[in-house]
Amino acid sequence: MAVGVDLSKALDKAFEDKTLKEILDSSPAALAGVTDATAKALKDSLGIDTIRELGSNKYFAVAGVLVALEGKTK
Repeated sequence: MAVGVDLSKALDKAFEDKTLKEILDSSPAALAGVTDATAKALKDSLGIDTIRELGSNKYFAVAGVLVALEGKTK
């Protein structure tokens, strides 16, 4: 089963036609709203160089789970 996802609002224009692998291997600055300075800060403070590393980072994963749980406890 093929799955389509429109990421045009989530990515900078230059990355809209890239493959998923190319996007995941890109700097977090490829995400719409993430500046080069923010990407550098992620690298310098947490060692995050790619979107893949950002998405699999344990701190961001825990934060995402906590936010999801909040919606279930109300």
